[in-house]
Amino acid sequence: MMQPEVPPGPRPVHHTRTGFRNPPGSPRRPAISGELAREAAHFMGELIRLAGHNPLPADHVIPEPLALAGYQQLGQRDKLLWLGHASFLLQLNGTTFLTDPYLTEYAAPVPTRGTRRLIPAAVAIESLPPVDCVLLSHNHYDHLDSKALRRLARRFPQAPVVVPLGLAAMLRQLGFRQVVELDWYQQSRHPQFAITAVPAIHMSRRGLFDFNKTLWCGFALEAGGQRIYFAGDTAYGPVFKDIGERCGPFDLGLVPIGAYQPRSLMASVHTTPEEAVRIGIDINARHLIGMHWGTIRLTTEPMDEPPRRFLAAPGEVSRQVMKIGESLALH
Repeated sequence: MMQPEVPPGPRPVHHTRTGFRNPPGSPRRPAISGELAREAAHFMGELIRLAGHNPLPADHVIPEPLALAGYQQLGQRDKLLWLGHASFLLQLNGTTFLTDPYLTEYAAPVPTRGTRRLIPAAVAIESLPPVDCVLLSHNHYDHLDSKALRRLARRFPQAPVVVPLGLAAMLRQLGFRQVVELDWYQQSRHPQFAITAVPAIHMSRRGLFDFNKTLWCGFALEAGGQRIYFAGDTAYGPVFKDIGERCGPFDLGLVPIGAYQPRSLMASVHTTPEEAVRIGIDINARHLIGMHWGTIRLTTEPMDEPPRRFLAAPGEVSRQVMKIGESLALH
């Protein structure tokens, strides 16, 4: 895969002196106030109270042997398997991609009851079929799982990893030999596929002093005549119409539908299910699949609410939700 050259010219509007910011017109982070502090304290208290509570039905997850069998039965067709959260195995034109592989137990630097996933990954790292390319949207622990990535690098050391700006050094330290960094709308081409990093409305941080030091993104993937949009993690804003105009239409959009309450804290970083549908409309997607729900409790909405709202939301775009471990043929 080719590392794109940085074009000369003025600094892009989403670049700052110290890092990055969201596209123009994006929802703003709430101003610090006493009311916001009370809301945040209540939010944390609710997360502690709800920690470990799993209201999802047993059939929300397909056992690993059946998940692998279902995927393998689709043969060489274009297909995808939902591993949970924002992690998919996606086979296009004979190439297998792995998105945001959060595959281990905790989404935090220090394991706690509240950061433990409720549902294990559909397929263990050691059981995954061969992976040809890894896509990483940003550095949050429920998307960039360093323990999982270190193990993936041992299994698939030649697989290129495509990341937004600022993350290449970390991925090389984890053991990957080929790492491609992309800015928004930069593209990396391969004889079998092309990957374009597209804007997202979010933020980055892994510690106390690295706020927005690395970029965040979604991906537009083209392979074998198919166009797939992977949103990563995002709020909603006018930038999605631009993505649709520049990179669409899309055959499939993988859009986040969970982790949206309370809106006072989440509106600037996560979509509601209804906003996820609006993203699909804006990017001109033929079909949508909801992700970023049903795996770990990040926020306070009922864990089984996102799919109901997503399927009931207004909009003509076709859509569905999957079981963890379920596979789907793409044509």
